[in-house]
Amino acid sequence: MAQAAGIVLAGGKSSRMGSPKAALEWHGSTLLRRVTGIVARSVDGPVVVVSAPGQELPALDPAVEVVADEREGRGPVQGIAAGLAAIGSRAEVAYVSATDVPLLHPAFIRRVVSAVDGFDVALPDVGGYRQPLSAAYRVALVGALRELLAGDGTSHGSLFERSRVRHMSADDLLEDPTLARLDPALLSVSNLNEPVEYERAHALPAPDIVVEVGSRRQRVGAWSLGRAAVAAGVTLDKHVVAALNGDQIVCDPELPLVPGDMLAFMVVG
Repeated sequence: MAQAAGIVLAGGKSSRMGSPKAALEWHGSTLLRRVTGIVARSVDGPVVVVSAPGQELPALDPAVEVVADEREGRGPVQGIAAGLAAIGSRAEVAYVSATDVPLLHPAFIRRVVSAVDGFDVALPDVGGYRQPLSAAYRVALVGALRELLAGDGTSHGSLFERSRVRHMSADDLLEDPTLARLDPALLSVSNLNEPVEYERAHALPAPDIVVEVGSRRQRVGAWSLGRAAVAAGVTLDKHVVAALNGDQIVCDPELPLVPGDMLAFMVVG
C-alpha cells in the first residue's frame, strides 16, 4: 500500500473566472496538467482527478485517473468523497488540491501529508483562512463523508467536527526547513479565482532551475521540463532524458518544475 495518494478537484463552476480553470493556459501547458504533475511528484500512490458529470478536461498524463462526481452541485465535499472512494485501499492518506494553485510546491504537500500521523485530517490555516483544499485526509473518512452527503451535509465543518483534525498554522508548516527554504511565503495555497489573479500569477518569473548538460551547469527560468530544455539549448527527442533532482528519470516536456529543482540532461541509447 502506498503512503499517500493525490486528489485534484476539477469540477468547480469557475463562475468568477469566466472560463473553466482546468483548461487555462500555463506556459505551454494547462493549470490542471501542472497541478496534477506537482501532486504526482509528491506522492507515491495514485493521482485522481475528480470532474463534474460530463465535464471535458484538458490532456493529462496517462497515469492520472479521472472520476466524475456522482451528483452535480454538492461542492468540494462530494468531490473529496468521490476521490477517496476511487483511491480505495491503495493508500492510507490523500492530499486534496484545488485546480487553481499553480505555485503549489511538493515540499508543501509532503509537509501536510506527514502531519496526518495520529489524526484524520491535517488542515493548514494560512492567511487567516482554513485551507480544506490544501489538506490531507485519511482515505478511511470516505464513510463519514458519505453519511454527511446522505444527510445533505455539504460543508467541511461538519466533517471536521467528527474527525481528529490537526490544525496547522503557517509557523507549524514552516517548521519544515525544506518548505521554509523553497516556499517561505506559502504560495502553495494561493488560488486564482478571477482573471486579474490569473494574469498576475501568469506574469510571475519562472522558477529558477539548475540545469546540467555534460560538464556545463547553468541556471534557467522554466515552468516545465520542455521550457528548461529550450532554455539550455537541448533538443528533447527519444535519445534524451533528464534526471530530476538527482534520481527520478523524466522525459515528459510538460513535467512541471518548481523552485529548487535540478535537471541533468543525458543522451541514452
